[in-house]
Amino acid sequence: MSSIIGTALSGLMAAQRSLETASHNIANVNTEGYSRQRTEYATRQSDYTGVGFIGNGVNVTTVARSYDRFITSQLNTSTSAFSETNGFYKMASQVDNLIANQATGLSPTMKAFFSAVNEVANDPASIPARQVMLSEAESLTGQFSSLSTQFDALRQQTNNQMQSMTDDINSYAKNIAELNGKIIIESGLSSTERLPNDLLDQRDALVAKIAEKISVSTVAQADGSLSVFVGSGQSLVLGLNASRMSVGSSATDVAQKTILINNQNITSQVTGGELAGALKFRDEVLDPAQNQLGLIAAGFATEFNALQTSGRDLNGNPGTALFNFGAPSIPVVANQAGPGTLTASYSAPSTNLAASDYLLSYDGTNYHLKQLSDNTTTTYAGSPITGPGFTLTPSGLNAGDSFLVRPTLEAAKKLTVAITDPKQIAAASNPTAGPGDNTNALRMAKLESKAALLGGKSSFTEVYGQLVAKVGDLTHAASISSKAQEVVLNQAQTSRENLAGVNLDEEAANLIKFQNAYQASAQSISITKSLFDTLLGAVR
Repeated sequence: MSSIIGTALSGLMAAQRSLETASHNIANVNTEGYSRQRTEYATRQSDYTGVGFIGNGVNVTTVARSYDRFITSQLNTSTSAFSETNGFYKMASQVDNLIANQATGLSPTMKAFFSAVNEVANDPASIPARQVMLSEAESLTGQFSSLSTQFDALRQQTNNQMQSMTDDINSYAKNIAELNGKIIIESGLSSTERLPNDLLDQRDALVAKIAEKISVSTVAQADGSLSVFVGSGQSLVLGLNASRMSVGSSATDVAQKTILINNQNITSQVTGGELAGALKFRDEVLDPAQNQLGLIAAGFATEFNALQTSGRDLNGNPGTALFNFGAPSIPVVANQAGPGTLTASYSAPSTNLAASDYLLSYDGTNYHLKQLSDNTTTTYAGSPITGPGFTLTPSGLNAGDSFLVRPTLEAAKKLTVAITDPKQIAAASNPTAGPGDNTNALRMAKLESKAALLGGKSSFTEVYGQLVAKVGDLTHAASISSKAQEVVLNQAQTSRENLAGVNLDEEAANLIKFQNAYQASAQSISITKSLFDTLLGAVR
């Protein structure tokens, strides 16, 4: 009789645990990262009797969560890939909209300036025509500066986003390390596979959040902790310890940010996630776009100044530069603390000037100028150094000294109009020809179509058109890639939901099933009581 009660009680307890689990699933249907749980059973050991083995009911062995390591890893990988491409696309779209828009782009303003130059060539003695040319020159330099300033704002926005991303990653990593400690303790409370499922879900959800910021991989340890690695294998969490990720500054440019883990530079090893998308945007879109805009500004001003200073103004005096870049005209950053100095200035022709930074190093005998965009190096035996579109004048250098030369990055922002008197426009080339001489103005007007850049292959407007086309192509490709990665991510999310998501219809059916099981076990106890009462009544 007691075995019947024990068996019925085991069924009653098993049904109760199942009802509790189903209720827990329903309560967490909207909890992010929650995995559906199920109660698992095992038959109790049977008792041998003369007629065979008689069962003793059921035991609840564990409450397990629906989890698959491969599906979880696939979801994290897909999340990182989509976050990278989508973040890159959104940021690249801002540059594309900026330079391609007729209202904010450079092409209309440059065309208006050369139209004013043509008017001066048509009537070189006209003061109003000359004044319009100066006004259009102001508008053009203002547009150059506006575009470059907006590029700087995008760079600052990108840097702020990178700082926010690393702060989030640090917070997630710290929480994972804390959860590791709790999971190690609670996993040790049982000698069997009875795990703290809710804590495991919380930890996996934090890993998924890191995957949005940077690619992530994990390794489960025997004690229940989870080691987390980011990028190309840099450790972020090991056991109870979380590394610290931070944003540093380049030694040569405080605006050029680097990614550090425990103060070690890992920028080149960052892959996946919004962080990689931000770095890719900066390196493949923003910096090249600003450098190419500066190339146009530097080449345009240098070529125009060369003609302006070779001509004569309305008073018959030698022309002076129409544009200037301030002082110094080309920024130079020293990579050493010695007494040596380097000055740099633009020089015509600008045909071979590239949209790139340059590194000048001195070995004690020769100077080596490396173009950083393609790593080509040119060696010079003496100074001054006539570089591609600029001249370098070193002084007092020691062996091992080096300098970063940036002829294009800030050129558009620094460009201004140097003269205010319209009579100073050097439209003439002959000092004795009189105010009707327009020969130099005609040369200035021809600069609009002159192939003065990129090795003599492209005009200023063509180089700008190439910039618009390149950014547009990158943005379009990013859009396609983002949509493709979104499909892959949705498939991974569907796989995870099919495995671990809570289905309310299924849980409702389970509630009915477990309720019936509970009631049936309770009925067994009731029948046992009736049998026991009948037995007692028979012997009274």
